[in-house]
Amino acid sequence: MKIKSLMFALVAVGCMMLTGCKDDPVFDGDLIVGKWVAEVNGSAGTEYYRYDADGTGVTWDTGDDVHEEEGQPYTWSFDQSTSRLTLIHQMEMGGVVPKSYTVTALDEQRLEYKDNSSQKFAYIRVSE
Repeated sequence: MKIKSLMFALVAVGCMMLTGCKDDPVFDGDLIVGKWVAEVNGSAGTEYYRYDADGTGVTWDTGDDVHEEEGQPYTWSFDQSTSRLTLIHQMEMGGVVPKSYTVTALDEQRLEYKDNSSQKFAYIRVSE
């Protein structure tokens, strides 16, 4: 009976080791480039981000009656090896505010990431 229990335990540990060694997804950072709108309850919200290919961008919220041409500028970078998206917001009164996120999903239509406190953000690509 002890041999069966030991074998079962070894098989269980082996299975846990195999399933615990998943590769983290690798995202194509080029897919970030474009215009995105926040997803709220399954539909488009009012918060927008535009990521330009040169590492700059702008964010705005039409709910606050702010439009793209009036948006807050930022620079951005993406580290593919860590899935780390960094935004450095340039404040109107001077100074910068860096924000760092971990991308959890990225394809032609969706961008999702979370911050260091695990707050999640989801965006849908805007067709132009």
